[in-house]
Amino acid sequence: MAGGRRWLSRRRFAGALAVLVIAVLTVTDAQVPALPGDRLAGLQWTFARIRYTSWSDEGRGGPRMSYWEDPWAIDAPAAEQNLSRRLKAVTAIEVGEPIVLELEDERLWQFPWIYIVEPSNLNLKPTEVPILREFLLRGGTLTFDDFHGPYEWDLTVRQLQRVFPDREIVELEPPHPIYSSFYRIDAYPQVPGLGSFFSGRTWEKGGFKPHLRAILDDAGRPMVLINWNTDMGDGVEWSNAEEYPAYIRWTAVAYQMWINEIVYSLTH
Repeated sequence: MAGGRRWLSRRRFAGALAVLVIAVLTVTDAQVPALPGDRLAGLQWTFARIRYTSWSDEGRGGPRMSYWEDPWAIDAPAAEQNLSRRLKAVTAIEVGEPIVLELEDERLWQFPWIYIVEPSNLNLKPTEVPILREFLLRGGTLTFDDFHGPYEWDLTVRQLQRVFPDREIVELEPPHPIYSSFYRIDAYPQVPGLGSFFSGRTWEKGGFKPHLRAILDDAGRPMVLINWNTDMGDGVEWSNAEEYPAYIRWTAVAYQMWINEIVYSLTH
């Protein structure tokens, strides 16, 4: 894959499997699955990444060097492939091959869960706003991930207010059932991006405290899940990289929290 983050070689992939096993073994007793994975038999899930227009697309002077350099594609394709493999390994959910969609793609309605990374770059087209609103009100789930600090929060909220100007954003904290939908998780984790990890911290851009927030439908179902001040994408993307063994602890909690969010969205 030209540009951006590349696929692991066969040699690195073999080592990656060993690292992933170590990561699984680091899970504490309090984080073991709360419910057996086979209870989810019959459910289907596909990592559906949304390709969106960003603010930086406006007035761009020339083409990008690579398809994978756009904000919507951060952590791809490793993040979705790793998460898909892990979900398939620990549950009985039927997991499809990851896909990239635009909101105006007619195939959108085939996938109940969609993902937008770095949503502070998101600039919804006027035609996309009613589509996204209808998708969510029909029972779909949108997950935001990997944005940090008050400035990026404000940019993201502006787009959400275009979709749901009359709905507030609420906090999801324990004992909300999302924290026990598969793994037992005591607190929402702050997963550092790899750059923050190398700097010896978990936060970035002034986003000191991690939050899981949501927009609810009329029945109280979280239809938008907002992972703020955390980087789940990096956590699963770099779970294959044996050269960063100290990052394993963050890989483990990223997988656990993200799988909980997926299982909850499929069962509520």
